Amino acid sequence: MVTRVKASAGGATSARATARQAAQDVAGKVQRNVRRAVAGTLGLVGERMTKVDTAWLRMDCDANLMMIVGVWQLAPGVKYAAVCERIENTLLRYDRFRQRVLEDAGGATWVEDRNFDLRNHVVLEKLPKVGKGHQQDALQDRVAALATQRLDPKRPLWQIHLIEDYTGPDGIKGSAMIVRIHHCIADGIALISVTMSLVDGGVAPPGREARTASGQSAAHSAEDWIADTLLKPFTDITVKALGVMGEGAARSLGLLGDPEGMKDGLEKGLGKGVSNSLDMAKVLFQVLSDSAALALMPDDSKTRLKGKPGGTKKVAWCPPIPLEEVKAVGKALNCSINDVLLSCVAGALGEYLKSLGDDVKGQEIRAMVPVNLRPPHQPHDQAHTLGNRFGLVPLVLPIGVDNPVERVYEVRRRMAALKGSYQPLLAFSLLAVAGLLIKPAQDVMLNLFAKKTTAVMTNVPGPRDKLKFCGSTLEQSMFWVPQSGDVGLGVSILSYGGGVQFGVITDSVLCPEPQRIIDEFLPEFARLSIVTLMLPWGESA
Repeated sequence: MVTRVKASAGGATSARATARQAAQDVAGKVQRNVRRAVAGTLGLVGERMTKVDTAWLRMDCDANLMMIVGVWQLAPGVKYAAVCERIENTLLRYDRFRQRVLEDAGGATWVEDRNFDLRNHVVLEKLPKVGKGHQQDALQDRVAALATQRLDPKRPLWQIHLIEDYTGPDGIKGSAMIVRIHHCIADGIALISVTMSLVDGGVAPPGREARTASGQSAAHSAEDWIADTLLKPFTDITVKALGVMGEGAARSLGLLGDPEGMKDGLEKGLGKGVSNSLDMAKVLFQVLSDSAALALMPDDSKTRLKGKPGGTKKVAWCPPIPLEEVKAVGKALNCSINDVLLSCVAGALGEYLKSLGDDVKGQEIRAMVPVNLRPPHQPHDQAHTLGNRFGLVPLVLPIGVDNPVERVYEVRRRMAALKGSYQPLLAFSLLAVAGLLIKPAQDVMLNLFAKKTTAVMTNVPGPRDKLKFCGSTLEQSMFWVPQSGDVGLGVSILSYGGGVQFGVITDSVLCPEPQRIIDEFLPEFARLSIVTLMLPWGESA
């Protein structure tokens, strides 16, 4: 009996000790998390992530991951060792590509990855064996699969997949590189500077910036840029970033940040003061109008391209079309290259839906188009900090207009109506606010955009001459920005090396055969070209 009592007492003591140890472990973990959150918030450890970048970090969902996905096709081929050496000497000079992310209750912090290993980020792989002429299909399948694979959160959020032996549809042997970069690192405009440091003879990567006492870079500490943009939106930097305002509007923006100047102008009642006050009133009216337009934006047309995505992707792209031909059509119609290309996109989407038996007459779909908000001067000097500095503007594509000339003029009219809009800046502000919220609240806020949008579309002008990488020629380049929430269609237009390429990435539930959209793009451009040639000389709209 005594032995049993002692054993029972010993068991109780052991249980209490185990419980006490478990409680201490939990308390220690909570304490470490609190320390990390406070230290991160105060900037005592690493570099605090901006609120906009935090919004992108938290936007990952099962249907859409917030990765920029790109493909390079090179000829002749490149070897793994050469690519690693180039990455070591260029890409890793940017802090972000050696840093991982630590999330906490207040946001996230960039910290150095002490266990960084380049082999985890430059991955050598092979495509499955396929029949002659079908390697591009295999490459597209691999791109689609990687677009749905999450990057390891314990490492820097980027990866390059190298296929040393790749033969394109033109029969030229070379290599292919699939690049994945999380959007919280940088937007597409910033990554252009990164690309130009990677290529042969490109701009040298930026040197390390001086650090402040808090450990953040002087140009990026305390989120100065976001504070300036959000708290003082009517400043010179905003005017330059939008690049669409006239002198009068620019003066009025400066006046809004100068109450004394505004007071003097009102007291004088005549001359420049009155002019500035009128300009200011116009700007305020535009801001209110754009805010209302964003808030009251109607839901998008209910086509088969819109719905609940399934989480698997498909990608497709077409061979380049000569940029000079696009310019010639635009000049003949008194339209921009952008107007011509967007009109062809609208036509291709309309024809795809009609081929499936849908009636698209009078229908429109809304695409969110990124707009750069960086100051135009010395963009490379700001590349070191990377990050996201863009807004979004909604463009409604007239997919139901069958006449190609009528359609291109309608696109031109709608693009002209967006000039001078503050919607990109307002959208940027909403992203910054979303970065302050917990993820459920952020999802609710950002899903409002997704409900009103069918596609995310980019149109990026690249270098006119083909670039070199590790001695090989970069023959083709294509990339897609991520779609958020339930948006299931991404459209990419890229001008490069004298050609224009059109690519799409789709959710396989909403659009299982994106190649059918791609196959409509070239015929739509051909239709527009033929009709343009048939117009009387000198005719313009």
